[in-house]
Amino acid sequence: MGQILLFIVIGFLAQIIDGALGMAYGVSATTFLLAFGVSPALASASVHLAEVVTTALSGLSHLGVGNVDLNLFKRLVVPGVIGAVFGSYILTALPGEVIKPYIALYLLIMGIFILIKAFRQLVPKEVTSHLIPLGLVGGFLDAIGGGGWGPVVVSTLVVRGNDPRLTIGSANLAEFFVALSASITFILTIGLGYWQHIVGLALGGAIAAPMAAILTRRIPTRTLMILVGVLIIILSMRTILGLIL
Repeated sequence: MGQILLFIVIGFLAQIIDGALGMAYGVSATTFLLAFGVSPALASASVHLAEVVTTALSGLSHLGVGNVDLNLFKRLVVPGVIGAVFGSYILTALPGEVIKPYIALYLLIMGIFILIKAFRQLVPKEVTSHLIPLGLVGGFLDAIGGGGWGPVVVSTLVVRGNDPRLTIGSANLAEFFVALSASITFILTIGLGYWQHIVGLALGGAIAAPMAAILTRRIPTRTLMILVGVLIIILSMRTILGLIL
């Protein structure tokens, strides 16, 4: 019970960040599981199974408060699912650590670009090009690394000028289907494990999801972009330093 309570707290904090900024639930939770010696494949499987619950509640919460662009959601969800299935299958044979340095460097650059744009005049626009490859890459990296859909998809779209609030809401709703498809693939290939982790992360995230959606609705666009940029840079630098040291 003590272990479940610990993971409830981790899931709650991770979902507050993820729901409000559109990223970091999977990254935070997976990092915690790896620190306890869980293998990359089992860590990613546990996180994605928990995310089936948290992303469903988060996506519906964002939809309910008007944070979702349905056109953007539809164009991200199908390639995201395909990428997640492929990534989940590959992870059962290939450690995600192999591509982690390249992901971290890409995200670091994205974070810097977001901060630069945050201090310039904001002119929100609808981004409609290259969404299929973005969804494929985001879903694939999310499954491989146990997290990454938000950082890759949200940061790329915000850098290109998409409205942060609608991007975060749409990406959160699409992430439910990404997590569900990854979870099914993991169950079929490696089965279930670490149920305490899954239950704790799911419960904590479920409690936090509605609150996070409201935060996204109320935080000003410029402030949201600064928070997203800083978060990406911190997470990326942490990964890079961990690989170097």
